Amino acid sequence: VQLQASGGGLVQPGGSLRLSCKAIGNIWSLNNMGWYRQAPGKQRELVATVNSGGSTNYADSVKARFTITRDNAKHTVDLQMNNLKLDDTAVYYCNADGKEMITERRRADFRSWGQGTLVTVSS
Repeated sequence: VQLQASGGGLVQPGGSLRLSCKAIGNIWSLNNMGWYRQAPGKQRELVATVNSGGSTNYADSVKARFTITRDNAKHTVDLQMNNLKLDDTAVYYCNADGKEMITERRRADFRSWGQGTLVTVSS
């Protein structure tokens, strides 16, 4: 299963961006979908996740500013980012796990990462 992410770019502090990610492949089921980010010189960190039931989890630093949503029919997960701050500058990666169809009767667990999309917040 591959993840295709899009939507990064350059934005001024206080601005907004929307990231989108689509899972492509022989998907049997999607469990958790989410976004992580990695700033220069730092480790990758969780930004937000949403499970198959719609329950969400956010990093404290983005609560009340970012909103994660998913479309189970389209296998997509979006991240709406508002009131962006300089510290939000990072490469953002989407992530998903679940089960894929290997054959008609075989399933296998997967966990995939998208290619990363750069978000730069700068005045």
